[in-house]
Amino acid sequence: MKRPESDVAGGASRAARLFQQVDATPLVLFRIGFGAIAVWEVYRYFSKGWIQAYYVKPKFHFTYYGFEWVRPWPGRGMELHFALLGVCAALMTLGLWYRLASILFAFGFTYVFLLEETRYLNHFYLLSVLSFLMAVVPANRTLALDARLRPSMASGTVPAWALVLLTAQVSIAYFFGGVAKINGDWLRGEPMRKWVAREEDFPIIGRWMGEEWMTWIFVYGGLLFDLLVAPCLLWRRSLPFALPAVFSFHLLNDRLFRIGIFPWFMMAATVLYLPPSWLRLGGRFGQAIPAGAPPTTLTPAQRTIAGLVGVHLALQCLVPLRHHLYPGNVSWTEEGHRFSWHMKLRTKRGSATFHVTDPASGRSWTIEPKRFLTRRQVGKMAVHPDMILQFAHYLAREFRDAGYPNVEVRATVMASLNGRPDRPLIDPDVDLAKEPRSLRLNSWIVPLDEPLPSRKDPRAARKVRAAVENAETAVEGSLL
Repeated sequence: MKRPESDVAGGASRAARLFQQVDATPLVLFRIGFGAIAVWEVYRYFSKGWIQAYYVKPKFHFTYYGFEWVRPWPGRGMELHFALLGVCAALMTLGLWYRLASILFAFGFTYVFLLEETRYLNHFYLLSVLSFLMAVVPANRTLALDARLRPSMASGTVPAWALVLLTAQVSIAYFFGGVAKINGDWLRGEPMRKWVAREEDFPIIGRWMGEEWMTWIFVYGGLLFDLLVAPCLLWRRSLPFALPAVFSFHLLNDRLFRIGIFPWFMMAATVLYLPPSWLRLGGRFGQAIPAGAPPTTLTPAQRTIAGLVGVHLALQCLVPLRHHLYPGNVSWTEEGHRFSWHMKLRTKRGSATFHVTDPASGRSWTIEPKRFLTRRQVGKMAVHPDMILQFAHYLAREFRDAGYPNVEVRATVMASLNGRPDRPLIDPDVDLAKEPRSLRLNSWIVPLDEPLPSRKDPRAARKVRAAVENAETAVEGSLL
């Protein structure tokens, strides 16, 4: 995907081109940016008390399917874990003991990612995937202490596959973020209409934020940006126009949505698309190294690398489409929603109450989740069917330990998607304690049959406004 600055031999195969040597500048600058932003994120977790709030204080943790065995460290273990993540990220930035540091960071960060499903963020997933890719690319050949300490490994070039792999991964996140926006709610302006209307104090353009035409600029501007930004960055003629668009888009996102490191990380990732001569400021930091000739034949090891690169990228293109295997609105059912780059597409809120019955004794209990969960967990759980099922199983285990081995657990869950009236999310008659957790279609999820209210209907508009006002005081599940 990365176009070297010199022409590639016309007869070379695509696989062979992956092994031509290209200028390492984009890769090593990305390594520095990646590590520095990771250090910043670790600092944020310490300074804001998030380690305790998200991983230590909760009595129950929601887990990803297949990773139920992942549990937080006891005692001060989580704080020590984050401290080691910060050290590894700093070592990656410096290029010192890079291979070991990057491997430890990849596993350590992914461990944190897997600990708590209510903390799912698309940019955490992207950071996790990229951290494993960083562990296998030679990003410490230059501008690194490793290269200074071991001159034999120093080089100004890297195999092209290293740049292709990282650039393609970032491009996939962009592109499928655009594909996800091709849905009925987004194309009708929801939930963007509500979000921009709240930004009347935004500098310069705040006076127009409540205008309908501004909603459409954000809706279709965001859609076209995500779909086209990667090709425009890769094409030399459009690159000068794409760069200001990238920085404007992400700075605007940072101001509007306050989504942490994501805008800054994506701006840092832009170096992967830039020609080395640009990054070297036209020769002020040395001349760009022309791409070498691709090998005429591939070794077995090179064929394996090429195959693994292809398999990884193919999976990354297929996983975001898996929600089409499930019927219904993916933003409602959540089936296939994770790991699919569905970013800032919905505002979803809900409430859940659980009812536990012991058939043997005839006793019954009404359970409010806030007795067991943090406020954030309650808000996220109430709009995610899989988390509702997890909590039902947790309640069944708690009652089993208390001497009620065969309780039935049902849930009354009402949810709203993008301003729709509240609708049942879960079949209240189903005993969730007996429903297995799986990747199959869950028949106990009630399909969404409520269309978006018409903007021309004043009664519906009042309902939408009332829902927004209520959401300010209710627990809100606004999802990335």
